[in-house]
Amino acid sequence: MACYISNKNVQKQKLNKPKLIRVAAVPMSLRYLLKGQLAFLATHFEVIAVASAGKDLDFVAKREGVTTKAITIARKIHLLKDIKALWSLYRYFKKEKPDIVHSITPKAGLLSMTAAYFAGVPVRMHTFTGLVFPTKKGIFKQLLIIMDKILCHFATHIIPEGQGVKNDLLHYKITSKPLEILANGNVNGIDLDYYNSTNFTKESICEFKTKWHIANDDFVFLFVGRLVTDKGINELVKAFEKLSKTEKNIKLLLVGLEEKNDSLALETKEAIKKNPTIITTGWQEDIRPFMQISNVFVFPSYREGFPNVVLQAGAMDLPCIVTNINGANEIITNQINGLIIPAKDATALYQAMEQLYTDRQLTAKLAANTRAIIASNYEQKQVWQALLAFYQKVNTKQ
Repeated sequence: MACYISNKNVQKQKLNKPKLIRVAAVPMSLRYLLKGQLAFLATHFEVIAVASAGKDLDFVAKREGVTTKAITIARKIHLLKDIKALWSLYRYFKKEKPDIVHSITPKAGLLSMTAAYFAGVPVRMHTFTGLVFPTKKGIFKQLLIIMDKILCHFATHIIPEGQGVKNDLLHYKITSKPLEILANGNVNGIDLDYYNSTNFTKESICEFKTKWHIANDDFVFLFVGRLVTDKGINELVKAFEKLSKTEKNIKLLLVGLEEKNDSLALETKEAIKKNPTIITTGWQEDIRPFMQISNVFVFPSYREGFPNVVLQAGAMDLPCIVTNINGANEIITNQINGLIIPAKDATALYQAMEQLYTDRQLTAKLAANTRAIIASNYEQKQVWQALLAFYQKVNTKQ
């Protein structure tokens, strides 16, 4: 006998669940930051994902099995577009009457918290995944601070992604509302089954090395992310250039895209083009093979909220060199699972890279600790359960 679920039963099931709307400015944030989380939450809530239109939003709908709604939210400040987005969000919230609206990116947070307040949504949550204003100056910095204060004014609950983000919110007096870090921080945790070096065979590793011109005796430093100034690419290339002049059998893998509107130093661009030991790969959907063939992960960023890529590298058994910034200095403990250096310091970066290249015993010791630390603090299901428990606690209709 054929088995089916009627539309009436589906609608009844939805009516019995509280309604949750997750909002981000661009659908890529939902696709990559919340992978698997929306599907998990959909077993407890009627979940709707809202972001600007695009193939990533369609992908999220299919992968997570949730309803999606395309509302254009510009990432940068644009008065007319922002007013239009605010009105669209307000109308949509009034129509859907969600129990919870939860945003995860700055512009989406400002507009959705404001719209949800005026639409009468009872629970309005925003997760700060990072703060832009601490590294800015002048009037623009003050404008960003005001925007975040408005966001917090209209939100009922503020979730800092990590202790560093929480400290900045307190230091700049962005809000007097309680700030609660869920689990140990990070918005989605780490999928330890996916980020696992045992997924790769010796044969596949060998083939991948050959593809990217990596010799078996090469010592590989890896960076994954946008190739921009704020990620420390100028310092990284400068440090590696110096190291490659004195040391043999080393490579630098740069996995990511350079942004056209970012002004990397001319000497950095020239070095990337001319140095045969610097390998650029462009955007890569799957970064795990690059982590598998590398020895050390280097992340000299100027600012972060809670960098997922450092979690991923740790899960793949890579010791990390990171700057002393929010998130990174919470994941990495100096001399335990990596090295912590000052931001914007090419000399300190060179010294750390040289140390791990020459002291293989230290490198091996750090590598041996990485996965266990990630597993004990950031396993994905722990993060999901902490978020679910928080939703259930604050949902006024449960």
